[in-house]
Amino acid sequence: MANCYTHLVLGLGATGLSVVRYLTKQGIKPLVMDSRLQPPGRDELNRDFPEVELLCGGFDCRYLVQASQIVVSPGIPIDTPEIRAAIDMGIDVVGDVELFARAIADRAPCVIGITGSNGKSTVTTLVGEMAAKAGINYALGGNIGVPVLDLLDKDYELYVLELSSFQLETTHSLNCISATCLNISEDHMDRYADLEAYRQAKLTLYQQTNLAVINRDDPLTAPNDPMNYTSFGLSKPEGDEWGINHGILVHGSTEYVAIKEIALVGSHNYANLLVSMALADSAGVDKAAMVQVAQNFTGLAHRCELVAKRNGVSFVNDSKATNIGATLAALNGLADYSGEVILIAGGEGKGADFSQLTEAFQGISHLITLGKDGDQIAQQFDGAIKVRTMAEAVQQAVALAHEGDLVLLSPACASLDMYSNFMARGDDFRAQVAALDAEVRHA
Repeated sequence: MANCYTHLVLGLGATGLSVVRYLTKQGIKPLVMDSRLQPPGRDELNRDFPEVELLCGGFDCRYLVQASQIVVSPGIPIDTPEIRAAIDMGIDVVGDVELFARAIADRAPCVIGITGSNGKSTVTTLVGEMAAKAGINYALGGNIGVPVLDLLDKDYELYVLELSSFQLETTHSLNCISATCLNISEDHMDRYADLEAYRQAKLTLYQQTNLAVINRDDPLTAPNDPMNYTSFGLSKPEGDEWGINHGILVHGSTEYVAIKEIALVGSHNYANLLVSMALADSAGVDKAAMVQVAQNFTGLAHRCELVAKRNGVSFVNDSKATNIGATLAALNGLADYSGEVILIAGGEGKGADFSQLTEAFQGISHLITLGKDGDQIAQQFDGAIKVRTMAEAVQQAVALAHEGDLVLLSPACASLDMYSNFMARGDDFRAQVAALDAEVRHA
C-alpha cells in the first residue's frame, strides 16, 4: 500500500468512469476498486486516465478506512461488509447522484425525479418529450441514458432523472421540483430483506422533493409522512388531481386528451401519461405540449412494443418486464383485449413469488415458459407449455394463435440466465417472429 487516497470509487463500468471524470476535473485523483477481475470500462480508464490506479478482485479495507469520501456504484450493496465498516466510522459514503445533487445545490430546484418498480423509463422519456415540445432545454439521465455527472458538462434548465432503488440508497440531497414513485412490486428480492425494505429505499426520494406525485391506485407509493402532494390514477379525480373521466385524461375539471386519441395502448400506459403530465406541469410545461406528445408517442423498444402482425396475430415485445409487477401491468393493461392472449414468460426470477401471477393468468389462453425459473411460473397455470429456447416458444405460440389473438413476451424475470440483457432477449423474440415470415417466403 504505497499511497493514501482521500477519494475512492467502488465499481467501474459507466457510472464509475463518470465519477472518475468528475473527480479529476475537481483536481482529485481517486483510487478505483472493483470486485471483478475484468470490470467493464477498464480499457477506457487506462486510456483516458493512466494516472488513476485500479485495484481488481475485491475491496481493500486498508484504503477504505483512510478515505474521506467513498463513491459507490449502484450495483454494489451498501451492506457490503467493507462499506458498512466505513459508514460506521463516519466516512462519507455516497453515489454519483448524490455528487450531482451537491453540485447543483446552489441552484433553484431544477430536477424531476422518477422511481418505481415499473414504467420508469417510459415516464422519464415522456416527461422529456413534453419538455422538448415546450421548448425547455432539458436532459435525461440517471438510470437511463447518460450518467448524471456527465450532464454537468452543459447548462440545462431541467434534469429529468430516472432513479433506481440502488441509486437512492446513496442519495440524500436532491432538491426536486417534483418526484414520483410510480408503483411498488416485488423486485430485487435477492438484494433486499423484504418488500418493505425495497419500498423504503424507493420512498427516500419523497424526502428530497417539493411535490410528491403519488399513485392513488397503489397505496404502497404513499409517503411515510404528510407532505405536499398530488395524485394520479385511472379513476375520476377529486379536486386538483389527475385521472380519467368519461374516457378523457383530465387534471381536475380540465380536459387534456381523449383515450381514443392516445398512441400508446393499455391502461398502464394511460397511468404513465397521467403521471408524466403531472410532473411536466410542475415544471411549467404547457398543456398543448403534453397533448401533442400523448397523441404521438408510441412507446419505447422492449416495452409493450408491437413488433409485427402476422396473419392477423399481433406479436408484442415486453422484454423489459424483468419482474412480476411489470408483467402484471402488461396483462392488466390488456384485460379488455378482444382476442386471446398467449403469454411467453420465464427467466431468472430473482427470488420472486410467482403465485402473484395466478389471478392475472386467468385472462390468458395459453402460457409458454422458458428459462431458469420457467418451471416455477408454469406451476401457476394448468396446461403450461415448457420450452428451452425463444425459437421454440414462438413456434408454439404461432401453432396456438388464431386471427385476432396476441402473442405477448412479458417474462416477469431477468434475462441473464439466457441473454446478456433484456434487450438481447427482446431482439431474439423479434428475430424469431421475423423468421416466421422468411419461412413462409421460402416455403
